[in-house]
Amino acid sequence: MDGEELTAQETELYDRQIRVWGVNAQRRLSKSHILVSGMNGTVAEFCKNVVLAGVGSLTLVDDRVVAEGDVLANFLIPLDGNGFGGSSLAELCCDSLRDFNPMVRVSVEKGEISQFEGEFFDKFDAVIISRSPLAAKKIINGICRKRSKRIAFYTVDCRASVGEIFVDLQNYTYSQMILLSYEIFTVISFLQDAIAVPWRTLPRKTPKLYFAMRVIERFEMAEGRKPGEISLSDLPGVLTLRKELCELQALNESHIPVDLLEKLLAAGQREFPPVCAVIGGILGQEVIKAISGKGDPIKNFFFYDAADGKGIIEDISNKN
Repeated sequence: MDGEELTAQETELYDRQIRVWGVNAQRRLSKSHILVSGMNGTVAEFCKNVVLAGVGSLTLVDDRVVAEGDVLANFLIPLDGNGFGGSSLAELCCDSLRDFNPMVRVSVEKGEISQFEGEFFDKFDAVIISRSPLAAKKIINGICRKRSKRIAFYTVDCRASVGEIFVDLQNYTYSQMILLSYEIFTVISFLQDAIAVPWRTLPRKTPKLYFAMRVIERFEMAEGRKPGEISLSDLPGVLTLRKELCELQALNESHIPVDLLEKLLAAGQREFPPVCAVIGGILGQEVIKAISGKGDPIKNFFFYDAADGKGIIEDISNKN
């Protein structure tokens, strides 16, 4: 990826951002390949951002047909009154994304991403997963870690007015400018290891949203539900699970407020477009930083709640 120079057309098109982060960073972006699974509103915002930034290629995976909720949050789905012609979400979004930047190759891959062979992932520099169960996230993260080259791995989950991003850059070196430029080496946790950290060992400032998302995630997994296939009618079962997990983890139940769980249950698969824009923007920025090697990466969770407008970064990993 580092061996090819920008073409004259690329240099002209990306002139403004080259002035911001330099020609070497833009060259890395223009030769990078990104894989995305789960075309919800947040991911649509992310895809728009990286296509405009000028990545080399973007591959979309999502065989689902369009549902009403998708149209409300995903601006890439065309509303031309002619229906969707049996096209999948990935195919519809692919057509729209090509219009943003014809120099970026946008394509569709059919199938269930957690069942793809490991060799399939070798051509990508970053993998972004959304709308996938916890088991699938672990499988894909594990595949990325086993490949011979470093593949950046991200998960993103937006539920109404709140959202979460997880980042695994494995062993990662980046540059930072504070008076003088220097390089920093950091190690970021595997998803499976991060969520296995005992709750009682986490700092008191750990966002309540982290614990609530883990409860909802576990509930969906136990019930055999897809992400977001929940409602307020599930509250009794979720509260039972909260009690069990808090007893197991020696954590006071007050760390997982009932009203926060109710908010997540009521959200289901709904997303708020303004929240999609915020989280999709942060995710795009993080992927650009990882590919360009410039700037402090998130280590390793990012949480956002529109109620207070705050974004919080929390390092949840085994420090031993």
